[in-house]
Amino acid sequence: MAALDYPPPLRRLIAQLKSLPGLGPRSAERLMLWLMQDGGRIEPMVDALTEAMARVHACDDCGFFIERGEACALCHNPKRQQRLICVVEQAADVLRLERSGAFHGMYHVLGGKLSPLDNVTPEDLRIETLLERVKRVQAAEVILAVGSDVEGEATASYLHDLLRAEGLAVTRLAQGLPAGGGLDHADELTLYQALQGRRTL
Repeated sequence: MAALDYPPPLRRLIAQLKSLPGLGPRSAERLMLWLMQDGGRIEPMVDALTEAMARVHACDDCGFFIERGEACALCHNPKRQQRLICVVEQAADVLRLERSGAFHGMYHVLGGKLSPLDNVTPEDLRIETLLERVKRVQAAEVILAVGSDVEGEATASYLHDLLRAEGLAVTRLAQGLPAGGGLDHADELTLYQALQGRRTL
């Protein structure tokens, strides 16, 4: 006798949910059950996904999300410093930096980071458009705001070499101890980076 399982459409839904980042089989199953409850949760979700797919795309210049037919609020803001470009991995990183209120230049979203193990090569990222852009705007400085993990370091090193070859000033976000944190919670790499990045008071 065959083991009882969900009908094929629900199994396909679980498989799609499981493919989302951070969701395992159990989380995907719980989400499917939540969506199926009362029957009224799937249609609004489908509508929102359909609308996002139809109306939202990445800006050709910076890579942040914009509505089709609308001008990018970042790229067309005359108050922003046009020749200062901050390179980030994902669109969500733009919002994190914007909420800090500390940066008033332009952004460039790579769409990921170099990762040979995951078959992510320079051709998979928006590196060529970055090089074209810095030449077009005659950038004064490019700030690399990518992660400090192995892939982020590899990405930063690769970009640094390319941009320096163009004669550009390339900087990297400072790394080290978080605000409000103490030495007792910092690992060796964080302490090393904090010492290397120390500044005069």
